[in-house]
Amino acid sequence: MINYIFEVIVTDIREGDKLTMKKTHPCGNNIFTVLRIGMDFRISCDKCGRIIMLPRKKVEKGIKKIVRNGETV
Repeated sequence: MINYIFEVIVTDIREGDKLTMKKTHPCGNNIFTVLRIGMDFRISCDKCGRIIMLPRKKVEKGIKKIVRNGETV
């Protein structure tokens, strides 16, 4: 019998949170605002305002820091 252990990472991300990402946007900024959450995330660049849709897995993997109401989560 084979036992599999799955690591589940639960991140508490809400709409309106500011995400500091590992990679930068082409405009040179790495801070994004969360607009929508689901299977895909809709995030907006804080510098140029461009809206980007990314898969949940890619966003969760690339997060460095989450800021909510001025406090780091």
